Amino acid sequence: MPAFLDLHSRTSKLLRALVERSVRPYGLYPGQDLVLGVLWDHDGRTPGEVAAALNVTTPTIVKMANRMTETGLLTRRGDPDDNRLVRLWLTDKGHELRDRVENSRTSLENLITADLTDTERRCLLTALGKVHHSAARLLEQPHI
Repeated sequence: MPAFLDLHSRTSKLLRALVERSVRPYGLYPGQDLVLGVLWDHDGRTPGEVAAALNVTTPTIVKMANRMTETGLLTRRGDPDDNRLVRLWLTDKGHELRDRVENSRTSLENLITADLTDTERRCLLTALGKVHHSAARLLEQPHI
């Protein structure tokens, strides 16, 4: 098994488990914090726009939005200019979670990277950004 892919996969699983544990006290399921983040940045996006921002499928976001609507985090409203589109809007409850969820994620990130120097953190973020860019570019190529 290639060293990078193996270590990255195992690390990603651990990080997902830690994030899940950190957002559970707010009544969130895995990935819902990411949907909230996209909507905190730009409320009123369509499920397709949210899916594109998170590199997942639209049905994944629709299913997640259904659950988040049931728990009072989102509302759905038709687009006033195109009645074929539905837009996702945060409720007051969804907006109110922002500081707590962002603080929780920041605390977790600080704990996870506590053994790194500031230079190592910057290098890690730069390297991961490059890996992300390369992976996104490869995903657009149908033959890989």
